[in-house]
Amino acid sequence: MSKTPVPFQPLNIAVLTVSDTRDEATDTSGKALVDRVLDAGHQLVEKAIVKDDIYQLRAIVSRWIADEKVDVVISTGGTGFTARDNTPEALSVLFDKQVEGFGETFRHISLGEIGTSTIQSRAFAGMANHTVIFCVPGSTNACKTAWDKIIKEQIDASHRPCNFVPHLNLAAKCQSRG
Repeated sequence: MSKTPVPFQPLNIAVLTVSDTRDEATDTSGKALVDRVLDAGHQLVEKAIVKDDIYQLRAIVSRWIADEKVDVVISTGGTGFTARDNTPEALSVLFDKQVEGFGETFRHISLGEIGTSTIQSRAFAGMANHTVIFCVPGSTNACKTAWDKIIKEQIDASHRPCNFVPHLNLAAKCQSRG
């Protein structure tokens, strides 16, 4: 007996660029993510650029986590080791659950692309209030790798054997209506 295929379900996604220097004209990483979100058939609910400040990062991501219309948050930048790279410290405290496999998988894939420099990536992900948050490095190539090889499948309801869609805001909204 075969299971009925699950159709693609567009999700509401917010994209955050963490940078002290980029603006809309120079934000190639955020643009790459936005283009991929839209090309995949999802909805972009908001895009923002925020300075690498722990409290500004927490404020915007907390707002998105609390918004039932936001299913997914993808941030780019602030995951390295400079003094201003604070995304893990700012956002991981907001998580209800860590998604350890995301950072591990990202670094595994990146090893083939950038060699051992991948150990300096602090890419990570987690769940908070039925929202999945993916935090990737600030390079445009890292954003493409993360989306193309991990995120795209994991936020697609039709991807098997599993994906994050059953755990997101839209699933919680459907359960509360039923």
